Amino acid sequence: MKNKLLLFALLFFSSQVFAIGSPATISSTPDDIVGTWKNGSGKGHIQIFKNGNKYYGKITWLTKSTDENGNPKVDKRNANESLRNRPLIGLTMLKDFVYDDGTYSGGRIYNPSDGKEYKAYLKLDDPNNLTVRGYVGISLFGKTDNWKRVK
Repeated sequence: MKNKLLLFALLFFSSQVFAIGSPATISSTPDDIVGTWKNGSGKGHIQIFKNGNKYYGKITWLTKSTDENGNPKVDKRNANESLRNRPLIGLTMLKDFVYDDGTYSGGRIYNPSDGKEYKAYLKLDDPNNLTVRGYVGISLFGKTDNWKRVK
């Protein structure tokens, strides 16, 4: 009786797992990522563009684009002192992404909040949702953000 109950439980739970399945993959072209995206916090817009066969992204808007003195916010946390005076608006924060079978990889993302650059990949979940994952070492150690298309 115990064996039958165990078999039933295994069949039931395994069928539930398979019923969930994996999310549908959208049919996309490499340039579908091109456009302006709002980051997960809603505090910035990033324009993704193509240069050659690679994709890049630059900051085009911030909710607070000026400091307490009314001056444009600058990259004050950059590890390279010579870059700390460059404005955040117009700053290229996504670099060198290459499209491969639905994923944009091989690139790097710069985080102005901590002044560090990370390995990253991008994945278009649907035409208006982009998953952005920055990581150190292997992608297991990182942070994921979900961006929404602005235009």
